[in-house]
Amino acid sequence: MMNMHTFISKAKFGSISALTFFVLLGYFNIVRGQTSGFADSKAEPKLAVVLNSGEASVSLIDMPKRKVIKTVPVGKEPHHLMMTPDQKTLLIANAAGNDVVLMNPTTGELTGRIPDIIDPYQIGYSPNNKWFVANGNRLDRVDLYHAQGADLKLAKSVKLGKTPSHVAFTADSKLAFITLQDSNELAAIDLDTQTVVWKMTTGKVPAGVWMTPGDQYLLVGITGEDNVQVIDWKNRKEVKRIFTGKGAHNFRPLGDKKHVFVSNRISSSISMINMQTLEKVGDINGLPAGPDDMEITPDGKTLWVTLRFSKKVGVIDIPSMKLVSVIPVGRSPHGVFFTPRASWE
Repeated sequence: MMNMHTFISKAKFGSISALTFFVLLGYFNIVRGQTSGFADSKAEPKLAVVLNSGEASVSLIDMPKRKVIKTVPVGKEPHHLMMTPDQKTLLIANAAGNDVVLMNPTTGELTGRIPDIIDPYQIGYSPNNKWFVANGNRLDRVDLYHAQGADLKLAKSVKLGKTPSHVAFTADSKLAFITLQDSNELAAIDLDTQTVVWKMTTGKVPAGVWMTPGDQYLLVGITGEDNVQVIDWKNRKEVKRIFTGKGAHNFRPLGDKKHVFVSNRISSSISMINMQTLEKVGDINGLPAGPDDMEITPDGKTLWVTLRFSKKVGVIDIPSMKLVSVIPVGRSPHGVFFTPRASWE
């Protein structure tokens, strides 16, 4: 059925390896030469949105002042969030609340709610924006919706293995890839037919999944171990494992189409991976406990990360790979968002 949304009123730091130093030096030389593709540094985000999944709320942070200015109740267990395709509305998925809240991404004002989106732990639009995928982490299923912006029509509920977690897509929007945390599997779903076309075994507790440029490889954060698994998805086989840190979990690309960060929850670190060489090129160490979701400013110089086990958000200077600020928020902070931001390519 059509789910029409109802509108409502208004520390210590890790060192940088020599290799990382030279990688970053070259990267920032590109930035100075204005050939990197990063947004104009004058377009700076002002408001950060952080989901407090353990408190059914959102923390709104004044980014220049690095201070929480408001806490907004949104619903039970908000875990992940993303923008609508028109880039005008922020969707906040309440996994235990069984709905999606709509928010103005620059003011933090709640503008509506989409009811009856059941167990939306992780959400995502396909690249062609025709499909909306909601992973039911609690119910062991994936719901596929025909999408027109925030108007969603359920096409099919697909039963999978235990604990569907994160999602990635092929560029042509033909396939959606789902990690299954407690089945230790990766599944591929054909979006046109809404059927599971294959599954393969992964390492223990697969979570974040990221497609490298050109749809070449899938990177899977193996949270139950200490590595990122590189998968040749076309042939359903492992290529290699990139050892990053215990609890390798989620990804955020730098925005240069070459590097991607992965958060290591248990080792309290973030690693940088070169997606062309499939090698780790640096680490940010000594973070407060539980680094999880990440976002990057449009100039590519500052990384914000939720610290899931610390009730904090960290602000990291990318050129020096150092933590420069910590902001207290609510319990179990998960998703983080601001706009404008660095490209997700």
